[in-house]
Amino acid sequence: MLEAVAIFTAGIWAGGINTIVGSGTLVTFPTLLLFGYPPLTANVSNNIGMVAGGISGIYGYRRELDSNRRILVRLAPASVAGALVGAALLLVLPAESFKAIVPALIALGLVMVLIGPAVQRRTAGAQREEGSPTMLSRALLTFGIFGLGVYGGYFGAAQGILLVGLMGMILSDGIQRLTAIKNVLATVVNAVAAMTFMIVATDRIDWTVVALISGGAFVGGYLGARFGRQLPPAVLRAIIVLIGVVALVKILVFD
Repeated sequence: MLEAVAIFTAGIWAGGINTIVGSGTLVTFPTLLLFGYPPLTANVSNNIGMVAGGISGIYGYRRELDSNRRILVRLAPASVAGALVGAALLLVLPAESFKAIVPALIALGLVMVLIGPAVQRRTAGAQREEGSPTMLSRALLTFGIFGLGVYGGYFGAAQGILLVGLMGMILSDGIQRLTAIKNVLATVVNAVAAMTFMIVATDRIDWTVVALISGGAFVGGYLGARFGRQLPPAVLRAIIVLIGVVALVKILVFD
């Protein structure tokens, strides 16, 4: 019961953080590792579970999406293609390879969380008052979205921060609209990867974990969209870093 409550609570936190910042996997994934779930099973089950949080987060940001439907139609295919490649890499590469790279992925995600405020400040300063991206800029953006889709399909921690940073250097939308676009693209990646896992990797799925994270993330995604702007980002990042460091110590020292 304690384990179930902890995983459900982690799902709430992750759903909220994903909607606001975009690094919720660094809460749920290390939590699952701390309870002894194999890294590959934890990653696959967490990926499926987090889709629910993305859906409620998108609903919460629906007003910011009204003027961005055209760009979503253009970028979504790149996210879908990237997610398929990332999910395939996760399933094709040996489980030992994923276990070996997990510490590096968590560390990279933690670094992205720590530099997130600086990335967002730079993004805000780079917004264009007028004009539209050049053809080269659009191509670079599409390629970058594809690359982040691959990353998201494989692991996905801090994917949202990377998405906002990338789009902010090319698009002229404000931070809130970029966050809304980010929520859609990240959810598309999670959903595509989740469907892939459910078709070809059912043995890697723990459905109890999926149910707990789905329920928590759905609540957290909605709360994050509604109240997230009022929460101190530094507190959220501190919790993420703490859990991530504990997980790193467990993997590197005790496993």
